[in-house]
Amino acid sequence: MWNEKKPETKSTDAPYPVDVTADRATGWLGSSLRVKGEISGTEDLLIDGPVEGSIHLNDRKLTVGKTAKVTADINARDVVVYGYVKGNVHAKGRVEIKKDGYVVGNLTTAQIMIEDGADFKGTIEIDRGVPKEADKNVPARAAAAAAGASSGAGTAAASADATPKSI
Repeated sequence: MWNEKKPETKSTDAPYPVDVTADRATGWLGSSLRVKGEISGTEDLLIDGPVEGSIHLNDRKLTVGKTAKVTADINARDVVVYGYVKGNVHAKGRVEIKKDGYVVGNLTTAQIMIEDGADFKGTIEIDRGVPKEADKNVPARAAAAAAGASSGAGTAAASADATPKSI
């Protein structure tokens, strides 16, 4: 009874963030690597150490690990922050600031998620690429304005913009 071996218990804390997927190529900068300068690439990146400069992963995901201290402007598809980031972040897809994550800077993204316990100081601009959609609707708005002007219900400004038609 006293000499029975207890089963090993495994920690529930993953040494790496769970959302780093194995099906894609993922680069990793460990906690002992210090980088100053520009990082760019065509694969996902996990950072666990200090980085200063700029990070460009346009169509890829950047994960800032718990031990990372990043002082850089970031441009990526998705950015997930478990550690510290100081700088402007531009993500085409999504920015996530996890519990105990800390971000100081301005965020521009289509989606944002800030967990309870995370710290954020800066501004958030939601950019879903709407101007591209709005540009496609310009001809439809012009046609609607022309229709309103020809019915006599349009305003002076609308009739000035409309193409004159012969009756």
